[in-house]
Amino acid sequence: MTQTLNLSKRLTMVTSFLPKGAAFADIGSDHAYLPCYVCLKDQTARAIAGEVNEGPYQSALKTVSHYHLNEAIDVRLGNGLQVLNEQDKVDQIVIAGMGGALIKSILEEGQTKLDNVTRIIAQPNIDARNVRKWFVDNNFIITSETIVEENQHIYEIIVADKKENGTLIRQDFTKQQLLFGPMLMENKTKAFYDKWKSEYEKTKRIIEQIKKATVMDKQKLNQFEEELLWIKEALENEA
Repeated sequence: MTQTLNLSKRLTMVTSFLPKGAAFADIGSDHAYLPCYVCLKDQTARAIAGEVNEGPYQSALKTVSHYHLNEAIDVRLGNGLQVLNEQDKVDQIVIAGMGGALIKSILEEGQTKLDNVTRIIAQPNIDARNVRKWFVDNNFIITSETIVEENQHIYEIIVADKKENGTLIRQDFTKQQLLFGPMLMENKTKAFYDKWKSEYEKTKRIIEQIKKATVMDKQKLNQFEEELLWIKEALENEA
């Protein structure tokens, strides 16, 4: 009997950016559902499921064992990219379901583990700008972006490929492109408009709170007022 595993719409979209025969690491793998889903569909794929906490690590071991994928998936306990070693020959990294600042710090702290990595697929729950900025500053080219709405939450997925040696491509994005996503701005979907309408209201509330503070942070106020203007402009052409 062929076993199947149902994955969320968000994580299914993340897996769509992995090639056939992928050799990848899923960092913060939780129950290891994502690598199990990939390896059940593609018997040539292999994965490392990394988890920093003991509970999810044990859950991941059980999931991999349940689907008889111990030969294809190696579950490891450790912090971020420290679960990887030189012998692994990992080509792709998946980091999904955490904040942009945390994803950035995982990549920053694990830079020495990225020598052979050709693709990173990131799905930040918030603050995707931080992730885009890291890619731009660290020799990765953003090659694809998508936005997914699921269970009243909206998620951005950013795919970045490593520049080949000698490649002179430099992605000089504006502050607006880093905030909204250069490719998402080019093709604004319903999910894009829904996300930024919500962010517009949130930003307005933040501005009101800053203005009411006993000591007003003028620098923060200017930053949020500028972003509110950008969001308003981004929403202007909604059909």
